[in-house]
Amino acid sequence: MSELGDLENIEKTILSTGIRVGTPVKTKFMTPFITKATPEGLYIIDIKKTLSRIQTAAKFINRAEISKVIVCSGREYANTPIEKFCEITGATVMLGRFMPGTLTNPLLPYYIEPQLVLVSDPQTDAQAVLEATNAGIPVIGLANTDNVTSKLDLIIPANNRGRKSLATTYWLLAREVLIQKGQLKVGESMKYEIDDFETKIVEEEIEEDPIRTPRFERSKRQ
Repeated sequence: MSELGDLENIEKTILSTGIRVGTPVKTKFMTPFITKATPEGLYIIDIKKTLSRIQTAAKFINRAEISKVIVCSGREYANTPIEKFCEITGATVMLGRFMPGTLTNPLLPYYIEPQLVLVSDPQTDAQAVLEATNAGIPVIGLANTDNVTSKLDLIIPANNRGRKSLATTYWLLAREVLIQKGQLKVGESMKYEIDDFETKIVEEEIEEDPIRTPRFERSKRQ
């Protein structure tokens, strides 16, 4: 049994990361993954179902040629989690704007033919989801309580907006991929911890224009 099979221990580790905290909105697609609503009106995702879907997603990923597993996101907070996931597993990173025709137009120089597409948000990454669907490529997607998931082949229910939550979800998925491959033993430490998967936000100081609103960017890890 994989490490994620030990739900009690895993739950204790990750509950503080906000992975199960959803939004004030729920769609009919995500209702089966919701356990309750908080007094503040936020819907809470069933963490056991999240962990179960991560196990299933790892099986999908391991059936494919890993270099042909494309991990997409137009959401900045997903950048570091995806980079670390791909570094560890060998999957292919595709961050930022998804160029139209990437999966559907063989005449384009950036056209690719992946075996599997993983997205961090079916709304933010709608172009990737649409093209994968049209090309007959399976899509795994992280989905929050307010997401429409009709075009996803496999849903991983999780808070896909928070930095810590995204880091945790991709850390869990990377770990499970390695465990199922036999490259990591249950209980063995992985190269990176959850914190290493998290996109760090730093305020950029601009001396030339002190009035300019500071922007946010990922810190560069050494």
